[in-house]
Amino acid sequence: MTERTDGGPKFRTALSTLTGPLRFLLLSSFLIPLGSFMVLPFMSVFLHERLGMGLGAVGVVLAAASLVQFSGGVLGGALADRVGLRRTMLWALVIRTAGFAAFLAALRWPPVAVAALILTCCGAALYLPANKAYLVHGVAEERRPAFLSAGNAALNAGMAVGPLVAGPFVLSSPGPLFLVVTALFAVVAVGHARLPAVGPEKERSGSAPAAGQGLLTGIAVLPFVANGLAFYLYFHFQHYLAVYAVERASSEFYSLVLLTCFVLVIVVQPLASGAIRRMRYPLALAVGFTGLAAGMAVLAAGTRTALLAGGVLITLGDIVLFLKNDLEALRRSPRSDAVVFGQQRLAAGLGACASGVLGGQLYGFGERAGHAGWFWLFAAAQCVLLPPLLLALRRRQGTAPAAPDDLTAERNAAPPAPAPDDLADLTDTTEGTPVPDDAHGRIPGR
Repeated sequence: MTERTDGGPKFRTALSTLTGPLRFLLLSSFLIPLGSFMVLPFMSVFLHERLGMGLGAVGVVLAAASLVQFSGGVLGGALADRVGLRRTMLWALVIRTAGFAAFLAALRWPPVAVAALILTCCGAALYLPANKAYLVHGVAEERRPAFLSAGNAALNAGMAVGPLVAGPFVLSSPGPLFLVVTALFAVVAVGHARLPAVGPEKERSGSAPAAGQGLLTGIAVLPFVANGLAFYLYFHFQHYLAVYAVERASSEFYSLVLLTCFVLVIVVQPLASGAIRRMRYPLALAVGFTGLAAGMAVLAAGTRTALLAGGVLITLGDIVLFLKNDLEALRRSPRSDAVVFGQQRLAAGLGACASGVLGGQLYGFGERAGHAGWFWLFAAAQCVLLPPLLLALRRRQGTAPAAPDDLTAERNAAPPAPAPDDLADLTDTTEGTPVPDDAHGRIPGR
């Protein structure tokens, strides 16, 4: 019997090649969000009820923290490109450990809580690009989706379990909780110190990146913009489902919807990673945004069944979009993996921030009008209308497709840093198709 090309056997075969350090990194990808989500999801309640901050001030603090955590990834990627992946992860964990320790001080001096939250978000911004780049360092092209989806599954598992563990203690016994989380991060940091060095810290310690390479140099424009748009639309669901669902069902049912979404990411994305890699990029965008549109439209019904079905459809759409945008950015950009992941995090942060600002105004308008369901229909309309507009703009700005012979020659040549007007047009039939693995032709860490 031949081995299946999709699903479980292929995924398990890829993961069987994981080395000890990468297995530890996957374990850390579970433990880190586990510890973080024992605290961070409850920050609004903790800051308001425990420390007495006004809701307006709480909103400003959380918005700033979210922007730092996402958009700061572009600085994390650049730092990893300069000093190395292991060293960047270690510094990030030291910062996050200090941040959670500062929450202990905040129990006596409440203003310290704001600095503690920002500190933990700075650590997260530095850590994730280096983590993902270390996970796929030197990995063959066809195995990268499996490794990335395994990391995403571990991340979502930690995010799902953390609030369940900490919920009963975050207000009643925050001191012991903060102490446990601080100790967890300290242990994980010690483990990272024992990881083997890769990238600049091994091959060219202390050297700077090539001259003229800024934070956005070599950016893969279309995956960057598509990622920002995907996060903008997805965070309509992330930001506003809670208030919508609790009013129409219950907080317990809302938790069930979130748990279902986490389980889908944990189970489905690894199994579908091979198919997502082989999917042409325009098709992946169409499938992903269609899932978001269908899910948003279903949510407008407001019933329990609609809330669950809408969450499932939206999650299936983001499973395709988020993984494919990362893979396509890696394929197009000449920069190091860490820089690419940092640039994609910047796009995610900008999208999430726009969703918080614009989406909040729209949801408030719908709620005041007594028709909150219209918010989801408007979000669904954006899922339908904005992606084709993006594709049309790219076709208008793009150059004519290369002839077949020229395209072959270009693939065999070393790729130059892409300028925005030189990026592949979406009418190119090679869009998103796998290309031969170039991991060994790139400098360490790329």
